[in-house]
Order: sequence, then structure tokens, then C-alpha cells
Amino acid sequence: MQEQTSPFLTNDAVVFGLLMAILAFVFASSASKHPFWVKFYTYVPTVLLCYFIPAVFNSLGIISGESSNLYKVASRYLLPASLVLFTISVDLKGILRLGPKALTMFLAGTVGVVLGGPVSMLVVGWIYPDLYSGTGPDEIWRGLSTIAGSWIGGGANQTAMLEVFGASPALFGQMIAVDVLIANFWMAILLFWAAKPEKLDKFFKADTTAIYALRDRIAKMRESIIQIPSIKDILLILGIGFGVTGLSHWFADFLAPWFETNHPEWNQYSLNSAFFWIVVIATAIGLALSFTKARDLEGVGASRLGSVLLYVLVATIGMQMDLGAILDNPILFLIGLIWILFHASIMILVAWLIKAPFFYVAVGSQANIGGAASAPIVASAFDPSLAPVGVLLAVLGYAIGTYGAYLSGLMMQWLSGL
Repeated sequence: MQEQTSPFLTNDAVVFGLLMAILAFVFASSASKHPFWVKFYTYVPTVLLCYFIPAVFNSLGIISGESSNLYKVASRYLLPASLVLFTISVDLKGILRLGPKALTMFLAGTVGVVLGGPVSMLVVGWIYPDLYSGTGPDEIWRGLSTIAGSWIGGGANQTAMLEVFGASPALFGQMIAVDVLIANFWMAILLFWAAKPEKLDKFFKADTTAIYALRDRIAKMRESIIQIPSIKDILLILGIGFGVTGLSHWFADFLAPWFETNHPEWNQYSLNSAFFWIVVIATAIGLALSFTKARDLEGVGASRLGSVLLYVLVATIGMQMDLGAILDNPILFLIGLIWILFHASIMILVAWLIKAPFFYVAVGSQANIGGAASAPIVASAFDPSLAPVGVLLAVLGYAIGTYGAYLSGLMMQWLSGL
């Protein structure tokens, strides 16, 4: 392992200022008419830069995602507020009309994770037999099962696999590094293609009618009610967004410990996770508000403010990524790379067979690999009105994550004994 050193910038206020300056630079340059920037942003999506530049700063030791509290603040406060602001203008009937292909692609991604673990371990073990040299808690399959838990569900499912299969703390720490780097690398790829889905849709021969109809309907609705926001409008938007966020935290502070104490057997569904309840409640209240006059706030910029909050979250996620970590244990990262490629291959094959749009591939994949904190980011990269689709699929991942990861762990255990 590399020796831990303090980052150049340790004050979160300074780091936050840097992240905001990065976001401002990215969006200012993307709006520039200069030929260089026009050509540059033809190939590089803005959201990818918002993600990648903080990752470079983290990798160079200028900032540290590990020691900073900014991600926790962004994911617990800004994410639920942005979900509220996205969903108050959502066309719920339109989303429901997207059909079963979104669910099919999500489940295809789950199968890709369940089988990808054993396949990647088998391939790398054939090249590098010492992979199986660990004994007891250091057996490689025990650690890999925790990645399966994270990549199907989330942190709670990952912890469940740690408890069930008993990986050592040292091995688990290495798996966390693989999980974070590979998952973030994959999210960057999805964000890149989310900006230009037409090529992949053409390859899949996909019927994108329902998605584009929903997007166009929302766009027309925005155009018909758009107006210059007043201070009252902005404060009303922020009041609803963060007011609902506060209410979600209040309910979560009661529900999570109640389930932990009274129904610990349901922990596998993440019902003891405060974050789970925050996201679910904020989304549910936002959907409820979409049937009220709060929907009119879209005309004064509700989803645009939601996008600003979400881009801050994107930057804080990016600063969790250490591009140099791959040098610490390249064998484990090779397993992770083969694993994610297998997952992608399964999804591409199924999408081609059922002619699913790339939107379903990207959001279904990220709902598995990234969970509720990042699936809405990928969904909103297509259009902010589609963010709830990412949340709904991610919540499903929490429900089945433990079962899928357990099955994957048993298969890897069996292969280790061959």
C-alpha cells in the first residue's frame, strides 16, 4: 500500500470553493463560441469533466475525498433536495409508460454482477494461481463477495456480505479500493455515452419513441411556463427542496433505528439505513407534490436548481476516485475490470436482443453498480425529468442485493475449492 500523506488542501471550505470554481469553469467554457471549446465539447461531455477533474486533483494529492466531509454533505443534503426539485414536475404516467424494458435491463445487470464475479476470479486465477493462496478470512472469494453486495445493492448489502462470509479487515480494505475505482471508472464511461446515445440506440435498433416523447413533453411544458425567477421564487424552490430534505431526515432518524431494533432480519433490504429512507421519502414526497401547484415551480427553474445541486454531488463523487490506487494491487483491479466488462457484455447482449434504448442500459447498470447516490445522475444526464427512474431501480437493487451477492459468493467459494 502507498504511504498515506496529507493533501495540499485540507480545509473543506477551500476544497468546496475549488469544486465550485471547477464547475463554473466547465460550464462557462462549454458555452463558449471559441472553436477550440466547441470542438472539445463535441467529444467530451460536460458532466464527465465535472467528475473527472476533481478525480485528477484527488489523485495528485491536492485534495482528499477520503478525509473530506463534502461527499457526505452532498449525498445527504443536496441529493435528496435535487430529487425533490426534479420530481415535482415529473410526468409520472409517462415514466410508467416506459414499460418493462427498464426492469429487464436492470435485472440483466444484476445477472452480470452475480456471474461476473466467479468468471473474473476464474480467469485471473488461471493466469495468476497465487490468487487462491489466502487462507481463512483472507481467502479472495470472501472479499469479492462484498463487491458483489455493493454492485447489486449498496453499502448495507456490502456489509451484510462482510458479516456472512467474514473477510479480514485488510482484505476488505483492498476490496473497497477496487469497488470505488472500478465503479467510478464505469460511471465515467456511462456519462460519456449518455451525452451521445443515438449511436448506441442505432446499434441496438432500439425504439426510443417513449423516452423522447416523455422528454419532449416535459420540454414543451417548461417552455410554456418558463419565466424569470424572483427572489421569492428562488426561496420557495429552495424552501421546498431543503424543507422536504429535512422532513426526510426526520422520518429517517425514527424509521432506521426502529427497524434496526425491532426487525433486524430486514436489514438485508437496507431498512435500517437512514440514507435509504432519506432518498425514498424525498422522492415520494416530490412525486406527491407533482400533483399540486408546486409543479408550476418548474417554470421558474426548479429542475435547473436541482441540476446545480446534482453537479456539486458529481464533483464530490469524483474526488473519491484515486487514479493511482490501481498500482497498489493490480491483480485485484484486473478482477474488477474483467468483472465490470462481463456485466457490460451481458447488458449489451440483452439490450440488443430486446432492442432496448441505451438509456435503459445506462440507468439499469448504474442502479446496480452505483446505487441511489449516482443512478439519478446518469438518468438526469439524458434529461432531468428522468432522474426518478434511477431512484426507483436503485431501490430495487437494495431489495435484491443481498440475495444476488450471496449467490455470487457461494459460486466463488465453490470455484476456490476446485
